[in-house]
This record gives sequence, C-alpha cells and structure tokens, in this order.
Amino acid sequence: MAPGSLDTLGALQRSVLEVLWELGEGTVADVRSGLGRRKQPAYTTVLSVMQKLEKAGWLDHREAGRAYVYFPTCSRDEAGRGSLHGLVDRVFGGDPLAAFQHLLDDRRITAEELAELGALIAKKRKERKQ
Repeated sequence: MAPGSLDTLGALQRSVLEVLWELGEGTVADVRSGLGRRKQPAYTTVLSVMQKLEKAGWLDHREAGRAYVYFPTCSRDEAGRGSLHGLVDRVFGGDPLAAFQHLLDDRRITAEELAELGALIAKKRKERKQ
C-alpha cells in the first residue's frame, strides 16, 4: 500500500523512488549514480531526500555493514494506483466512470488503445463472474 500520493512529492523525491524501483534496493551512492543527471545532486542532498522519504513511509532500510541499504515500501503500481484514486477523488468527486469518460473523450486515444481498453474491460468482467 502506497504511503501517500506521488503528487505530493518533489521532482528529486520522485526520481529517487524511480531509481529504487528500478534497482529494487540501493545505498545513497547507488541512487546518486542512478539519477544519471548531468549535474548530480550532492551526496548529502540525496541522503536527506532518502531520509525524508523514509520518514514519510515511502522507503525503509536495512543495515549492511556501515552502510544503509534503502528499499521502497510499495511498488510503482501501488504508488500509481494510490495517486490515481486520489486524482479521481479530487477531480471527479470519487466517480471513476466520470474519469474514464474523460479519458475516452480525449482525441489522443488511438484505435489500438481503445481495443486494448475493451480487452481489459472484458477480462475484468470475466474475473468478476468467477
């Protein structure tokens, strides 16, 4: 279960989470090098961000010798689901059908994407009948 909404996190916090979701776990140095930015943030900046994410419930750690190895407390999917539920609650009054209708009305959705959505709906209907 996600500790909150991804929308409440800053850009560097989200980037740190993305690196850890990719790696599975890592030290501050691992995350810093995984950020792959032209100008990497200082080690202490990344450490501070990771400590704040841990305090907020996004990360946990284990000791490995003298280092801490951090890992996410939820998956990328769980975090995305939590953010989506928050969006539906805030913007659409908790009505997922209204949110879905807005997505369907968007002209950027291709015929292939509509077909895939139809297949997902059919799969969900089948699961619910069982």
